[in-house]
Amino acid sequence: MKILGVIPARMAASRFPNKPLAEIQGIPMIGHCYFRSKLCSLLDEVYVATCDQVVVDYIVSIGGNAIMTADTHDRASERTAEALINIEKQLKDTHFDIIVMLQGDEPLVDPEMIREVVEPLMDGTKMVSNLMAALPAQTDHENPNNVKVVTDVSGKALYMSREPIPSRKKFNGAIPAFRQLGLIAFTHEALLNFIALPTTPLEIIESVDMNRFLENGIPIHMVITKFEADSVDTPEDLARVNKKMETDLIFNKYRKA
Repeated sequence: MKILGVIPARMAASRFPNKPLAEIQGIPMIGHCYFRSKLCSLLDEVYVATCDQVVVDYIVSIGGNAIMTADTHDRASERTAEALINIEKQLKDTHFDIIVMLQGDEPLVDPEMIREVVEPLMDGTKMVSNLMAALPAQTDHENPNNVKVVTDVSGKALYMSREPIPSRKKFNGAIPAFRQLGLIAFTHEALLNFIALPTTPLEIIESVDMNRFLENGIPIHMVITKFEADSVDTPEDLARVNKKMETDLIFNKYRKA
């Protein structure tokens, strides 16, 4: 199997403009994501997919691969699908069996998290797998920047929302709450199927890509990661992650790159 890693990124993010090039310990955030993804031996290639030339220029400057995509995408999965098509055209005879969508705003991603999300697809019985992490605090459960997910008893996603699900209103016990991470693995067929499907109502309402699959009856296998995840959605998040990076062991593997 050939496996492609794609990191979608754009400078015009509404919640945090110019986020990909925001510096963390002297390295732009997108650089951390690229370097750390490259540390996963499962990935044959890693590309940053962007509509911004300034991001391409930076990735090229660090010896990385970048591919230009349209500036009309509302969904990261759509940008990733276009990147796959463009990359396979560029590499001509190369066909990727699995595509991993990584996030350009999770600079503390552990390379082993990529292995966690890819392995369920290796036996050919699943089309999409997605990491999720526990939400330890009620404030995390209520934060709309966290995409919450509930699953069935076999670990398949039932629904994803920016609202607090499961609801706490009528239950006083402990509630197992999880957030969906932007680390998603697709088979080649599944990713191209995503862009062939029309945008769905719940995808729009929740602003969550993966609801398009769920509304069309395409199962998403959820995997609870054993690693801590920390995404950057606001300048306050950036300050917190910048502090964490000071003592991050993986950072030592590429800090002088």
